[in-house]
Amino acid sequence: MSLTINMEKKDSILCVRIDGELDHHTSEKLRNEVDEQLQKGKYKHLVLNLENLTFMDSSGLGVILGRYKQITNNGGEMVICSITPPIKRLMDMSGLFKIIRLADNEQFALETLGVA
Repeated sequence: MSLTINMEKKDSILCVRIDGELDHHTSEKLRNEVDEQLQKGKYKHLVLNLENLTFMDSSGLGVILGRYKQITNNGGEMVICSITPPIKRLMDMSGLFKIIRLADNEQFALETLGVA
């Protein structure tokens, strides 16, 4: 399966919606596309919507952690939202939620970052 990435700017927030599988075959695509957007725009925060993510391996975790570091180094925050139980289990085991906030849905994530 492939990976589809949809990105939208909401004020100073980059919303990234991922559909498909995030693995060693597709992680470079996500890394490149998000990095390009972050360099082009004036984004303070990043919301990662994983509602339609069907599979993720350690390569995907690495990409997410790398974007987290980019955002926080610039004084921003990353929020992950709309996560499925299998992906949540993987992220729980990795300890990612000790540093990245989890929100139930994209609307709530945006509200907590100051965008209604």
